[in-house]
Amino acid sequence: MSTAQPARRFFFILLTAATILFALVARPLASALFLAAVLAGVLWPAHCWLSARFRGRRGLSAAAFVLGVIILLMGPVVAFSAFAIKEGSEGVRYLSQAIRSEGVTGLVERLPQPLAGLAKRGLDQLPAQDEQNLGKTVQKQVSAQGGKAAAVVGATLSATGALVFQAVMMLIAFYFLLLQGDQLVAWLDHLSPLKRGQTRELMAEFKKVSYAVLLSTIITSAVQAVAALLGYFIGRVPHPIFFAGVTFFAAFIPAIGAGAVCLVAALLLFATGHPYSALFLAIWGLLVVGLVDNLVKPLLIKGGMEMNGAVVFFALIGGLSAFGAVGLLLGPLVVTLFLSLLRMYQRDFKTAV
Repeated sequence: MSTAQPARRFFFILLTAATILFALVARPLASALFLAAVLAGVLWPAHCWLSARFRGRRGLSAAAFVLGVIILLMGPVVAFSAFAIKEGSEGVRYLSQAIRSEGVTGLVERLPQPLAGLAKRGLDQLPAQDEQNLGKTVQKQVSAQGGKAAAVVGATLSATGALVFQAVMMLIAFYFLLLQGDQLVAWLDHLSPLKRGQTRELMAEFKKVSYAVLLSTIITSAVQAVAALLGYFIGRVPHPIFFAGVTFFAAFIPAIGAGAVCLVAALLLFATGHPYSALFLAIWGLLVVGLVDNLVKPLLIKGGMEMNGAVVFFALIGGLSAFGAVGLLLGPLVVTLFLSLLRMYQRDFKTAV
């Protein structure tokens, strides 16, 4: 008895130390592992169906899903980069030719009226010699920087190395969870100190919430893109389909949001001499497109969860504030865990007084 007690204490000290070290090891990859687990849980039925079509070759099915996720992630990035390089190169070429043939004054006269007046007043403050030198300087700088447009975009993409690393880790974890996810769930259920079946019950709740959040996010982003597309057509934004596509993917990023794309398009309209269309699009983006996210998403999530709509709304806002972008998933999951544990306690542990 006397030797068992110190051994028990030492064991719990080792267990605590190992838990802390494990948390430190997992912390850098926590977001990637969490997203991989959510995707694997949501896509598990489709994975089982595809595995059956591949005659039980689960590795081939998992690889197909990983390839699909890569295409969904990289497709928009490649398309947007190609568009930015093309438009940027054409803009630099246009500026260089205009300055070479007509000078700064001729370029200013081509500007839309809201910008032309400001530029002319600025040029009027300069002596003629300074204006001539300004034209040569601008032409020289534009020509020098024109060839660097692609390099700037490449440098911007390379600066996202941490994001790429997290994405790669997420894809690797996603593959192995699809390959051996059922074995992992069985092992956790066996290892968990909860009653047999309770761990699976919690995971089933997590799966249901994850599915509801992901589906609602996709539908909400699509609705926002359609609403923004209508505004782009009314405001006569150039390349409206492209801007609608950017709006769809920007809606997945809380730090940007769909409304930000509408504001960028409004600035483009203002710079090209359409102030009233720009004002309309800015108001449309803030009121119509912005409110879709706050109204539609909680309603859709509520439809897939046994939770009050107000609780869903504050779970989304609180999760976003506490955990960042991943909080849109983690917030409702934390609330679901809390409510599920209360329900288990009421059902399995509470004794009649």
